[in-house]
Amino acid sequence: MSCGHCEKTEGELIGHIGHYFDKAGVAVLDLSSVLKVGDTLRIVGGETDFQQIVASLEVEHQKIPQAKKGDSVGMKVDQKVREGYHVYKL
Repeated sequence: MSCGHCEKTEGELIGHIGHYFDKAGVAVLDLSSVLKVGDTLRIVGGETDFQQIVASLEVEHQKIPQAKKGDSVGMKVDQKVREGYHVYKL
């Protein structure tokens, strides 16, 4: 079973939103692929569909230049997101 967004989405599915901290505007991304600072992401779910460049990534409050498959990383996002939204790398 797939969602309606998936068939027409450009880019590679690299993970999903595992948690969102509303006050900080920070999302936790659960990754199924490598992600680097400078990559362009597309986040899709519900009525939300936006792109942004990865400005910084953090693990345990430490800035890192890239994250690998299986990592959960924090990233400031431009819009509100919810758990389960899909994250694509463009």
